[in-house]
Amino acid sequence: MNVHGPSPYFQFDGTARQALERWQQVFGGEVRVSTFAEFSRTDGPADAVAHGQLAGPLELFAADAATGEAPFQATGVLFSLLGAAEPDVLRGWFADLATDGTVVDPLQERPWGDWDGIVRDAFGVTWLIGFERSALR
Repeated sequence: MNVHGPSPYFQFDGTARQALERWQQVFGGEVRVSTFAEFSRTDGPADAVAHGQLAGPLELFAADAATGEAPFQATGVLFSLLGAAEPDVLRGWFADLATDGTVVDPLQERPWGDWDGIVRDAFGVTWLIGFERSALR
């Protein structure tokens, strides 16, 4: 694992594998999953995700919350993908996440010339996606 800064690590209520597989469809990369059984954990279902990773253009981590742990919920936080790829790629990510998510604020040009928008995916993760005007060449 070679992470170069903070990377989100989500604890879901039994949907970690689905989230990782969905994000792989959107962002690309490779999904790696280890189950509770593989880690000899008994604090949840044997087939639950004890540790999951999407390794690729984005590094994302997810697991299923164990018994007694609170699953992911977030308000007041956006996971920023500003400038994380070329504008066409970012537009595609936004559109793809919106297919089974909710557009909070459409991806659009802002008065200062840069582009951004906000989309909440099917797993409740809110993404801020955008790019600077200078990226449009």
